[in-house]
Amino acid sequence: MFNRPNIPVLDGEAIVKEARAILGRRIEQPSRRRFFQRTLTLGGVALLSGCSLSDNDSVETALARISRFNDTVQGWLFDPAKLAPTYPEAMITRPFPFNAYYGEDEVRHVDEAAYRLEVTGLVADKRVWRLDQLRAMAQADQITRHICVEGWSAIGRWGGVKFSDFLHRVGADTHARYVSFKCADDYYTSIDMATALHPQTLLALTYDGQTLPPKYGFPMKLRVPTKLGYKNPKHIQVISVTNTFPGGYWEDQGYNWFGGS
Repeated sequence: MFNRPNIPVLDGEAIVKEARAILGRRIEQPSRRRFFQRTLTLGGVALLSGCSLSDNDSVETALARISRFNDTVQGWLFDPAKLAPTYPEAMITRPFPFNAYYGEDEVRHVDEAAYRLEVTGLVADKRVWRLDQLRAMAQADQITRHICVEGWSAIGRWGGVKFSDFLHRVGADTHARYVSFKCADDYYTSIDMATALHPQTLLALTYDGQTLPPKYGFPMKLRVPTKLGYKNPKHIQVISVTNTFPGGYWEDQGYNWFGGS
């Protein structure tokens, strides 16, 4: 008698629900979001991902591919000229919340005198930077909303160097695909070049008019009001311009890479 192989029973409804969430979570236009969420089926998951949904590993592969597809869609929809909302000083959240993958008692304290920022990859000028050199550049200021993937938000005032100015100063290849960041707290992440060049993306050196406190990322954090909070690395030590996909601390654990807010 022919014995059928043991095929794991997959929860199709759960798979489709997760895929719809991945596709719809960060698509800003309501009509497009509704289209994806209402029309995606189990067959659509397989079609979009090019995977046969036969076991848990294939489901994970399918959802990962859909997540990357979502990154591509968000990149298409991202408007590099559209500004995130700004707010009056009276709306600043005080105290501004601390947030990291560790507790506040584990905040990294970086020695200012010894600090050097490394610049690597597709840039013409790979010299290291000291804080006084960054402070000598033209400074910008913004009051914008930080949006956390956990569901909360807070408004803060950030000041520093426009990241586009810095990239041009070091002769970065602005046709490269990614900019990545490595940090003193072992965090790492990356963003697309269009976001890196966005006029509101800052190398933040101050918070609320004062030197950036350690709990907010001293000596420098990336402030990206067009992205979710986990795309705003703190205690930055290395910036690299690259065409090789760099991933990120949370992104490598399943978070959406584009991370648009």
